[in-house]
Amino acid sequence: MNINPADKFIFDREKYALVWQKNNRVFRDSSRVDLPQAIFISAFDRLTSTNTKLWSILDSGGTCPVGAIAGHQTAGKGQWGHSWVSHVGGLYLSVGLDVDLDLAYYPHLVMATAWGIASVLRHYQLPVTIKWLNDLILDCHKLGGIKIETRNQNHKLTQAVVGVGINWHNSVPAPGINLKSYYQNKQGDRISSLEELTAITTYGILWGYKYYLAVGIEQLLAKYLEICSSIGQQIDFNGCSGEVIGVTQKGKLKLKLRSPGASSVIELVPGQVSLGYEIDRGYGS
Repeated sequence: MNINPADKFIFDREKYALVWQKNNRVFRDSSRVDLPQAIFISAFDRLTSTNTKLWSILDSGGTCPVGAIAGHQTAGKGQWGHSWVSHVGGLYLSVGLDVDLDLAYYPHLVMATAWGIASVLRHYQLPVTIKWLNDLILDCHKLGGIKIETRNQNHKLTQAVVGVGINWHNSVPAPGINLKSYYQNKQGDRISSLEELTAITTYGILWGYKYYLAVGIEQLLAKYLEICSSIGQQIDFNGCSGEVIGVTQKGKLKLKLRSPGASSVIELVPGQVSLGYEIDRGYGS
């Protein structure tokens, strides 16, 4: 597929809604969640940030759940204040949700939405995993990232904007991968349009959150850990060798440190340690 930056961004909502309904028929039978109505998506040629635009939509009276997508971002938001490189051809999407969670449960929202997106992608024969806490990994490379912003009142999270960038046909820097390159020399079905990828992602966000509300954090965490590629990773932390052995219900990384004659388990919050990618450690192809 050739994508010209000068082309007008066209989004087929009917195609998007049909894929959403297809997903719902599959996933409602394996969970306690039924989502027959597709999230409405506002489409834009070019935005500074879909997260920023989504907050503007909500401030102007938009009701959740609602989404915004852009053909190109000029100032996409990544984690820890980093910018998200947003070349034409990628999925740049934000979804607004009404939430009712204690502030301390913010990591639940992060894990639920990351798990939801990854799980729906896996249904499409993409072996996507999650790098703690919410990076989407494919073939040892970064396929996408998630940035969640929230508002709170009276010690409760009341609204969230879930921003997602997924590499589809866009050029990507190392250690990234896009679906176009992944599909090369592979047989079988594939995600064939941005509308399909949008339906998969938006459905995954809402389905993951609703599933968490239905079953609770214990069951959600067990599902999350099944596809968390960080488990078992060997890393160095403050001069000690260690192994990632789990993730807590608070979203903390459990790291078992080893030193001569002793070992200990510590818990780390996002930002305290960088896990890197398998491709950086020579394990990828």
